[in-house]
Amino acid sequence: MENDKLEKKITSGKILKGEVVSNKMEKTLVILVKRFVKHPKYDKYRTLTKRYKAHYDEGEYNVGDNVVIQECNPISKDKRFKIVKS
Repeated sequence: MENDKLEKKITSGKILKGEVVSNKMEKTLVILVKRFVKHPKYDKYRTLTKRYKAHYDEGEYNVGDNVVIQECNPISKDKRFKIVKS
């Protein structure tokens, strides 16, 4: 029963894939997430990018690594995501 609750808690929130663009802060990574979206009026596809700050406790990440981030409770003013796996 407790195991089911833990799994539901882990899968809540947005899950995004992106690339590490900065690892200069302590326990924080900046992740670049790209989305391929169709414009509603002009029917052209374009790539939208957004940078997220994500928290990590363990592991070593370098610029260029692909990671998966998950939305969580606010950790600081800018950090709303945590690293799930690389």
